[in-house]
Amino acid sequence: MSEVDWSSVFEWSTLLKCFITGGLICIIGQILIDKTKLTPARILVIFVTLGAILGGLGIYQYLVDFAGAGATVPLTGFGYNLAKGAIEEVKNIGFIGAFTGGVKAAAGRNCCCYFLWLPCFFNF
Repeated sequence: MSEVDWSSVFEWSTLLKCFITGGLICIIGQILIDKTKLTPARILVIFVTLGAILGGLGIYQYLVDFAGAGATVPLTGFGYNLAKGAIEEVKNIGFIGAFTGGVKAAAGRNCCCYFLWLPCFFNF
């Protein structure tokens, strides 16, 4: 096997931006848990809704361009992905795309979650 020089594989400034952005989103969530009476479920809904609103307005795309996975992996990224899918489908097939686009855009993430949780229910 050949040795891989990992220092040349990654662009470290991109990894740092990704880590800091994702970390800041998580810090905001932790502050909301610690300092408010909001339940984690409500904070989840706030993050997904905020991501969808910012994605629909085109604002979240700037954060995705800057931080990559640091912006798309947290819950706000899920909301952004739903809004982006709905907007693309409306452009392609019309009004009904507002209802089907989010499902299509999130299908990969949903399948991943279902298949990862499946062994938990059947004690594999």
